[in-house]
Amino acid sequence: MDYVEGFVAAVPTANKQAFIEHATRAAAVFREHGASRVVECWGDDVPPGKLTSFPLAVQCRDDETVVFSWIVWPSRAARDTGMAKVMADPRMTSEANPMPFDGARLIFGGFQVVVEG
Repeated sequence: MDYVEGFVAAVPTANKQAFIEHATRAAAVFREHGASRVVECWGDDVPPGKLTSFPLAVQCRDDETVVFSWIVWPSRAARDTGMAKVMADPRMTSEANPMPFDGARLIFGGFQVVVEG
């Protein structure tokens, strides 16, 4: 069954186009190294919470928008191998493809798919 790597980040709203360009370049690299699908979503209806929420989790500021992204891999092993190749790929350096957001507030993790409808 597929393996999913998920991400949540706060991106300066003014950097939306830069984010789309960054994500488009990165998606091609992920696909080249084994990902079967890359999805990048710009927050549209992401309510703030009092105890938990996406904005709280990434310390989203008033001038930022929450993005929610995921990469689908054929398996955990494919993710581990592919991610190592992605991180070593010169197209993914901060010079070649700078992140238009604060990577320190990026949340990520790998998940085993248990139900797919």
